[in-house]
Parts: sequence; structure tokens; C-alpha cells
Amino acid sequence: MPTRPVDLFAVDHLFSDEEIAIRDTVRQFVTKEVKPHIADWYENGSIPARELARDLGELGVLGMHLEGYGCAGTTASAYGLACMELEAGDSGLRSLVSVQGSLAMFAIWKWGSEDQKQEWLPRMAAGEALGCFGLTEPDYGSNPAGMRTRARRDGDDWILNGNKMWITNGSVADVAVVWAQTGEPGVGRGVRGFVVPTDTPGFSAPAITRKMSLRASVTSELVLDNVRLPDSAILPDAEGLRGPLSCLNEARYGIVFGALGAARDCLETAIDYAGGRDIFDRPLSAFQLTQAKFADMTLELGKGVLLAAHLGAMKDAGTLKHEQVSLGKLNNVRESIAIARECRTVLGAAGITLEFPIMRHANNLESVLTYEGTSEVHQLIIGQAVTGESAYR
Repeated sequence: MPTRPVDLFAVDHLFSDEEIAIRDTVRQFVTKEVKPHIADWYENGSIPARELARDLGELGVLGMHLEGYGCAGTTASAYGLACMELEAGDSGLRSLVSVQGSLAMFAIWKWGSEDQKQEWLPRMAAGEALGCFGLTEPDYGSNPAGMRTRARRDGDDWILNGNKMWITNGSVADVAVVWAQTGEPGVGRGVRGFVVPTDTPGFSAPAITRKMSLRASVTSELVLDNVRLPDSAILPDAEGLRGPLSCLNEARYGIVFGALGAARDCLETAIDYAGGRDIFDRPLSAFQLTQAKFADMTLELGKGVLLAAHLGAMKDAGTLKHEQVSLGKLNNVRESIAIARECRTVLGAAGITLEFPIMRHANNLESVLTYEGTSEVHQLIIGQAVTGESAYR
């Protein structure tokens, strides 16, 4: 009997029984509730985000690695395994959960006031309220210190003006965590975060359409036109870029696991297809060149899972550094997109259709490759770690 690629690496013993049970529960949800519909959602460029958020809230995966306020309080490893199963369904689904839990919720949980936490986190954990995270701008992605969004004092209030771009969940969010320059001197020093209810006058979130990637995901621009907020809207404990960068590190960690879910789904699909595809009177899977492809892809997938498991254990132990997250993000997304592309060749023309998930995963991974830090940014983070020299400028 054939062995599933990841099973060759016998990784289950690296996780607790509870972590494996969470993984299997999320896998069952994705198999039953997502996979039968995802091709249509992708083709139509839409996703029932609010309905899914409520289901995901009941499942307990929204902010699952956070403590208190209705959050499940699981291990980081359990969260990683959940991300892997979600992205085996679609990167857009994992992005919804990642932005909700690791960006918007984490920002409030880590840096917010007690009032902000009580107001938003229980509803967000339950999927009753959706959040988004406004950092990236049209001209400032990899260099957030240059952001043009401004917050100025007006009496006891703040007035926000600016634009954010490529914001997941933006058009369906109930609350946005928005980062803005307050004018304090020093590169990035004056960056502060604000909790912005999306029904605040002057706030709008037009959807970004005509995407070729992450089509089953809500992507938006955020427009802030003299948005007036009380002083209580500011995240009191986040000053400078350490606030948003800490959130990005949380989201990047989820991607370390998540991207492998897409790769695994591609590889298992290609193996199943090759076993049933006869060519020259033999199954395609019986040819040496095909098996060589499968062997190489299995190796890279398994190595990625082992790396993710190691980083998860370090995160649970409190020893994980941000440059180590970059190791995982750079390697696992790069190898996952290579696996998706190679699997497409096994299916030939069939691989470009939505009858199979491979081209959908490959297109999605093009976005995953560059969001939450491009490959080049992660190379520079790693390069600085091993040389002691900054090469950003």
C-alpha cells in the first residue's frame, strides 16, 4: 500500500494527543465544509466570510493560541497544525483566520487596553465580529517606517488620514487595527496603532477585484478621510514599529505551517492522479521520472514539516526568535510553490483546471510568497542574523 508523503517522516509523535486531535478536527471541517465549495468560490472571486467566521469561531480556531477573552488558549504547535489544514483547503481560508487571530486579535490582545480587549476579543473569537489589519500602503510595503497615513491630535481626539492597501478582510471587517505616523521624531518611532470601528465616519474599504490569486478571499483598500477617534482608540502599549512587527511575526509563524498544507494537497492530488492515469499501457506513477519527481517533492515537504514542528516547539518554549520565523517562512513557502508547480506538470493540461486544486494553490502561493515579508526581506533578516550587518539600505 502506498504511504502518504508526510507519513514517511513519522512526525505525529512530535505533537501531543490534543494537538493531533485539533489537527484532525480542523481537517474534517475543511473536508466537509470547504473543499466541496472552494473551486466555485475561487472561480467566482468570492467567499462567504461572515458565515465561515461563525463556523470557525464555533470550531475554536479564531485567536486559538491566545489566552482568555473567549480564546481557546492552545499551544502554538496546535495553531500551526490548524493553519496547515486550513491552507490545505485554500490559502484564502487560512488568511482569514491568520488576519483575524494573529494580526487584528493579537494586536489588541498584546498591545490594547483592557476595555479594548473586553469589547472586541470575545466577539472576534466567536466569529461574531471580523477584524482586519491596516499596515501596508500603496507605496510602502516592505518599508513600513515610510508610511504616509497620519494621525494628528485635535483636542482630546485623533484625526486619521491615509490609505492602506491589500488588506485581507477589509470590506467585511467590523474593526480595523490601523497603524499611523503621529509625527514624533525618529524613523518609525512615532508609529502608533488605533482600533477603528469600521462604521466610523470617514472610513471606507472598497474591495480589490480582478485578482488572479487569493480569489477566495476578501482583499480591500482602506481609506481614512478625516476619521475622528477618541483617545481611547489608541493601542496604549504599542509605540513605534515593534507593535506592528510583533503582529507580523505571529502571522508569519502561521504561514510556516500553512503553506505546507497547500503543498501537501498538491502532492497527494498528483500522486492519486498519476496512479489512475494510464500512459503507454502503464500507470503514470510507474515511470521512473514521475517517481523521481514525487521523491524529491516528498523530501522537501517532509523537511518543511520537520522545520515547522521544531519552530513550533521553540515558540511553545518561549525561545523562538523572529529571524528563526524568517527561516521557516522563506524555506517553506519557497518549497511549497515549487512543489505546486511541479505537481502541475504531472497532471499536464488537467492541472490548469479547477477540477483539481493544484493551479489554485499555485496561484495562491504566489501571494503567500510576497505577503508578510517578501522572500528578499526574509533573506535580509537571515543575512543580518548571520553576518551582524544590516543590508536594507
